[in-house]
Amino acid sequence: MSAAWSLEGLVVRHGGRLALDGAGFTVSAGQMVGVLGPNGSGKTTLLRGGLGLVRREAGAAALSGRPVESIPATERARLVGYLPQERRVSWNLGSLDIVALGAPDLPPAVARDIAADCLHRVGLGGFEERGVLEMSGGERARVLLARLLATRAPLLVADEPAAGLDPDAQLLTLELLRAEAARGAAVVITLHDLSLAARFCDRLVVLSQGRVAADGPPAEALSPGILHSVFGLDGALVEAGGETVLAARRAVQRPAPGR
Repeated sequence: MSAAWSLEGLVVRHGGRLALDGAGFTVSAGQMVGVLGPNGSGKTTLLRGGLGLVRREAGAAALSGRPVESIPATERARLVGYLPQERRVSWNLGSLDIVALGAPDLPPAVARDIAADCLHRVGLGGFEERGVLEMSGGERARVLLARLLATRAPLLVADEPAAGLDPDAQLLTLELLRAEAARGAAVVITLHDLSLAARFCDRLVVLSQGRVAADGPPAEALSPGILHSVFGLDGALVEAGGETVLAARRAVQRPAPGR
């Protein structure tokens, strides 16, 4: 299976600080990959570096085998739907108009039909004319998710799509992205909730200090050793009620022998 998105050996600095130190991963069509790690581990930088949105000192990023930098911006926008972590909207447009921006290459009537369907999918049917700046933060986040879905791009990249949402909205968000993978899209998300990541993702990439500490199925990527060394947790993934959940507590720092 060829990779829809391939990142290899990415090195990025922010103000002299090494944000990524040779990190990378691949995702293929039909897969949902979660990128995890503590705050400051390089998750957002990895996504942005792989999309050509920040300057890389080294490494390679390719979309369907083509170097990202060689793809014109307009074509790249058709190949990738990107939902950034910041949920800023500058204009108080109706939610239908915001979502329709996700399909700019289609005739306006078609784009609006797609937008209406995506709003319904995120539970905002009936909100088509509501101004996005008049909505709650959670509602606005769902509008932006709908815009991502409206792109129908073969690669969907979402940075913390579940952050700040109510539990039911978190589950809805991940179920929708999981459905996009089922239809054949390659989906990459960052998450802080390890249980949700293990439940919905096929593979997990764990970052620590700009490097990949683990890359594999959830049970491997979130082994007790990785939980301890990367996240400072003592615990493991367990099955409860037919779902995978994290059973863990903060690791107790024990003094070294002889001290």
